[in-house]
Amino acid sequence: MTTPTAQGPSTTGANRVLVLNSGSSSVKYQLLDMSDRSRLAVGLVERIGEETSRLVHTPLVGKGDGRRERTGPIADHAAALKAAAEELAADGLGLDSPALAAIGHRVVHGGLRFTEPTVITDEVLEEIERLVPVAPLHNPANLTGIRTARALRPDLPQVAVFDTAFHTTMPEYAARYAIDVETADAHRIRRYGFHGTSHAYVSRKAAELLGRTPEEVNVIVLHLGNGASASAVAAGRCVETSMGLTPLEGLVMGTRSGDIDPAVTFHLERVAGMSTDEIDELLNKKSGLVGLCGDNDMREIRRRVDEGDEQAALAFDIYVHRLKKYIGAYSAVLGRVDAVVFTAGVGENSAPVREAAIAGLEGLGLTVDADLNAVRSDAPRLISPDHARVAVAVVPTDEELEIAVQTFALIGQAHN
Repeated sequence: MTTPTAQGPSTTGANRVLVLNSGSSSVKYQLLDMSDRSRLAVGLVERIGEETSRLVHTPLVGKGDGRRERTGPIADHAAALKAAAEELAADGLGLDSPALAAIGHRVVHGGLRFTEPTVITDEVLEEIERLVPVAPLHNPANLTGIRTARALRPDLPQVAVFDTAFHTTMPEYAARYAIDVETADAHRIRRYGFHGTSHAYVSRKAAELLGRTPEEVNVIVLHLGNGASASAVAAGRCVETSMGLTPLEGLVMGTRSGDIDPAVTFHLERVAGMSTDEIDELLNKKSGLVGLCGDNDMREIRRRVDEGDEQAALAFDIYVHRLKKYIGAYSAVLGRVDAVVFTAGVGENSAPVREAAIAGLEGLGLTVDADLNAVRSDAPRLISPDHARVAVAVVPTDEELEIAVQTFALIGQAHN
């Protein structure tokens, strides 16, 4: 994937991009000014379809009245976007503004067809719809947000930015599972990977932090949030990633098991009498950290560890052990590693996780400076000592900015 630039349709005077991330019961949005990449407003509509719906809107420039909140029923995504549009309009940032260049949508699954940000057409929507069977929890919500936004501004370019796109550069030997080829192809079974916008942004920023171009470095990115994934990025291209057909595979996560013997599912069906839906819920919503110790908040788990809670300590150790396995495996895949980079909520904020994940990996050239690791900052930073053979870094992710940059660059190309 080429490095996106901020070149866009500045000749028209339209320099704003609205970024929408539509979930099954929520819509997150940000309005950005691409002339300087500043945020003009951010917001969240949650619990859509419930009596207790809530919209939180924060204008960041101009004459906005500060953080505002409204509660009460918001029936559907159409109502949610209309409410968000009203809040933006109240700050002079309405969707009817000629300064709005495009709307960028996060779409979780793009399959093999969508390897770059794509202007949304009816044909594109149909293909995203066809991918619903491999992303049943995500693509339907993304489609709802797209259709609602298109209805609100049918004249405005709308762009899909796919979580899977960054990982489509993986070689076939990394993307293929070792199952019957005809069955795999018939049902689109392969490794797709997710969190791609984060991995793209963070790997590029890590290169900048090292004073080099993305093409000059090999990086292991550890995106550690409630959902967690790892990627091996060689010369700016993803060559391996931990999530697979779905976001369930790979690292231990907040509520997802990550890697597990596939036969566990058969065993649970035969011996425990569990249905497919029950097993799906177990592995996706009742496993991971919450399944191991009852908590999926790493801050709470660390508090319990510090108080001597053995169950929390075991959960932490399992989490870290899986991280170490992936760091080692991806070091082998890359051959040469220039940096291991932590990002997302846990990766950016949990010094104990970073320290424990790197501990004992001196043979791979990895070590952490305790004082640097303890520093809390919103800036990209190195936490390895100067003499370290491999850099260890913390790079805050910014998926919304990445979506906005890719959207604006694509619209700029369309105008040229």
